[in-house]
Amino acid sequence: MSNSLLAAALGFGPDVRIVIPHQDDVGMCHGSNQAFLALARDGFVSCGSVMVPCPWFPEIADAAADDPALDLGIHLTLTSEWPNYRWHPISTTSPNSGLIDPDGYMWRRVALLREHVVPEAAEAEMRMQIERALAAGLDPTHLDTHMGAALAPELLPIYLRLGREYRLPVLLPRRISSYLEMLPLGPVDTGLFDAAIGELDRAGIPLVDDFRMTPGVDSDVMPATYRAIISGLSPGVTFFALHCNAPGDIESIVPPRAHWRTDEYRLFRGNEFNEWTAIQGVHPIGFRPIRELLRQARTE
Repeated sequence: MSNSLLAAALGFGPDVRIVIPHQDDVGMCHGSNQAFLALARDGFVSCGSVMVPCPWFPEIADAAADDPALDLGIHLTLTSEWPNYRWHPISTTSPNSGLIDPDGYMWRRVALLREHVVPEAAEAEMRMQIERALAAGLDPTHLDTHMGAALAPELLPIYLRLGREYRLPVLLPRRISSYLEMLPLGPVDTGLFDAAIGELDRAGIPLVDDFRMTPGVDSDVMPATYRAIISGLSPGVTFFALHCNAPGDIESIVPPRAHWRTDEYRLFRGNEFNEWTAIQGVHPIGFRPIRELLRQARTE
C-alpha cells in the first residue's frame, strides 16, 4: 500500500498503480517529433517534453500551437551528448559561461558540465529556454531535465526556483535513488534531495513517487522487458522516461542504440499496449492534471 500524496490528490486509492508514459527528447530530431505526435494521439505516450536548443524544436512548437491538447513540458537542456549531432546554448556564446565545450557545443556529460558550469549562466540558459518555448506558443505542463543535469547539486536550487516562478511542477522523484540509479550525476549528497522534497511539500508542489527509464535492451527481449517494468510498478505515481523515435534519422545520429528508440515507437503504437496495461490494473496519466493540481492549490 502506498502513501502517495500525489495519487491521493489525483483521487486514486492508496493501492493504485499509476504511470506517466513520458517521451523525453521531443524536438531533438524530426523522428522524435513524428513519434510523439503519433503516440500521443494514438498510442501509449501521454505526455513529453521539448528540447528547445535542438534543431527540430520549431516543428514541434508549430504542432503544439495547432493542437493545444498535446501535453508537453520543457526538457531543460544543458548537455549535448551525441558524437556528430550537437547543439549550442541559446543564451550565450561565451566559454566563460561554463556551458560550452572546446568545440563550441554544450558539454557531452553531466560530470563535465558540473566541473565547469557557472550557475548564474545555467540559470540564464534555462530561463531563456522556458521563455522561448512560451514565445513559440507552448503551454508547458511541467519542467524536467535532459540527462538529469538540472538536478546536479550546483543547479538544483535554480531548477526548483524556476518551477515555482513559472508555476510548473518539476520532475523530482520522492524515491530519488530510482533516478540516480538510471542517470548518475556523480558525487551527490542525497540529503540535498530530501531537503528539496520537504521544501516542495511545504510549498504544495506535487511530486511523483518513482522513476523508470528506457531500459536499453536488445530487440528480441524488448517487449517482455517493458511488460515486466509495467507489471512490476509499485503503488503510487511512476514517471516512465521513454525515448521513442520514428525510423529515418536516429539511425545516423546514434547507430548502435537507435533500435532502443525505434523499438519503443513500434511497441507503443495503437491500442495493444494500452489494453495490456489496463489488464494489469495500471492507470496511465499525463502531466496536465498534475499542473492543474498545483495551480488550483495556489488559488485557494
